[in-house]
Amino acid sequence: MNKIYTKTGDKGQTSSYDNKRIGKNNIRVESYGTIDELNSFLGLSRNFIEDEEIKDIILKIQEELFLVAGQLATVDEEKFQYKITDTHVKRLEEIIDLYIKKSDKVNKFIVPGTNKASGFLHVSRTICRRAERRIISLSETEEISPTLLKYVNRLSDTIYSIGRYLENEKNYVDFKKSSI
Repeated sequence: MNKIYTKTGDKGQTSSYDNKRIGKNNIRVESYGTIDELNSFLGLSRNFIEDEEIKDIILKIQEELFLVAGQLATVDEEKFQYKITDTHVKRLEEIIDLYIKKSDKVNKFIVPGTNKASGFLHVSRTICRRAERRIISLSETEEISPTLLKYVNRLSDTIYSIGRYLENEKNYVDFKKSSI
């Protein structure tokens, strides 16, 4: 029987993809850990989406997030051959354009979550934005692919555009009504 525990992390260290020992609280681990969290939440979101085209888009994004996490989990970038490319970024931009075009004019904030599908996607969007902040922090001390950064930035917009499209109704924020 194979065991999933190795006991090598019991003292707060883990191995990067290329077998470098780093602290579990290292910003690199935080970066790819947040991508893992996003991937899991997108998987949860998919369970509440009825549109098969959108489910396929989300699944494809989940697969691509393994590339993102792999790149982030590798200290020596040359040791992870699978990379996020400009083609991945372009595909996200096409998805954004498609779903923004299908939605009403985007010129006001909406209150997210008029149904489970949109609500879970909006949580995914905020996780994605947190992941981006973590990756930017990592990029201040380590070399990070500019294409990977661009991909994560576009990904939050992609998730937003699909989440907005899936809202049953648009509850727009009215700052005049909201202020006391």
